Amino acid sequence: MRPTVLCFSGLDPSGGAGLQADIEAIGQSGAHAAIACTALTIQNSQQVFGFEATSKELLLAQANAVIDDLPINTVKSGMLGTTDNIFALSEFLNEHADLNYVLDPVLVANSGGSLGDLPTLVEAFKILIPRATLITPNTVELRALTGCENLQDATQKIFELGAQAVLVKGGHEKLPADLLINRLYIQGQLVHESEQPRLDGEFHGSGCSLASFIAGRLALNDSLEKAVDIAEKWLFRALQRADVPHADGQRMPRRFI
Repeated sequence: MRPTVLCFSGLDPSGGAGLQADIEAIGQSGAHAAIACTALTIQNSQQVFGFEATSKELLLAQANAVIDDLPINTVKSGMLGTTDNIFALSEFLNEHADLNYVLDPVLVANSGGSLGDLPTLVEAFKILIPRATLITPNTVELRALTGCENLQDATQKIFELGAQAVLVKGGHEKLPADLLINRLYIQGQLVHESEQPRLDGEFHGSGCSLASFIAGRLALNDSLEKAVDIAEKWLFRALQRADVPHADGQRMPRRFI
């Protein structure tokens, strides 16, 4: 069987983000996706209206049901929603210390909707940071996690918090206006920088897709640098062909390419 990524993520009824994005992106990477559902959300491609988190007991029961059944070597987390679920994931990772772990520190949806209490989640995420093989924050999340406005200071701070590797996604930065720049740091050192033309519009589920594709490539034993490079190129093609539910709203990556 294909190597498997176990995703801790929430259900997005629109299919643009969350666990459906994980499944599609990991499938496109060549790996298989298993899911431990963290929350049921009420959202569409434009807005988050609310959510109900899975209990930590149910979350761990889902994960434990598949961990001994499938060839899981990588974990990816997206929306966790509550501190209980963050602590449950930390407990699970401590029991399975040999697994790769990609942490997408989801704090709010691209539409701005709340996916949990921000200050509480930020503090709780600090227990996951040292465990992660890779953290994939956008610059808004990086600043929130570190309390630093300057990106260089924020990047340094995330390593002081125990990070091993960080992919800083530049999509939320206003400059440069025509380019999106991502930077991969390993042990505090810049090892990979990519520049892509900035596409028009906002995208629903781009971060989920990128992190999950990277996780899939890590499950297939790519190096971290190679996994990030392949994932970025794949995502750019998916965004170029994105579906447009509303002319003035968020676009949804077309992950089957």
